Amino acid sequence: MKELVLDIVKALVDNPDEVSIEETKKKGEIILKLSVSQDDMGKVIGKQGRIAKAIRTVLKSAGNKEHLKVSLEIV
Repeated sequence: MKELVLDIVKALVDNPDEVSIEETKKKGEIILKLSVSQDDMGKVIGKQGRIAKAIRTVLKSAGNKEHLKVSLEIV
């Protein structure tokens, strides 16, 4: 899951070297904490959160395939 988010986000931002993800696992749930540079925050969130919502939708679909609950937090 972590690699999936990294590939998507690095394609969106201007500073791909500053993208980092922290992965936490709890009882069949994976929590991903994404951090990007301040300049790229708007590109990851998108207008009215549309890009962030699309990334979360892709993650939930991938998680359903493996019977996991996946959530994404943008820090």
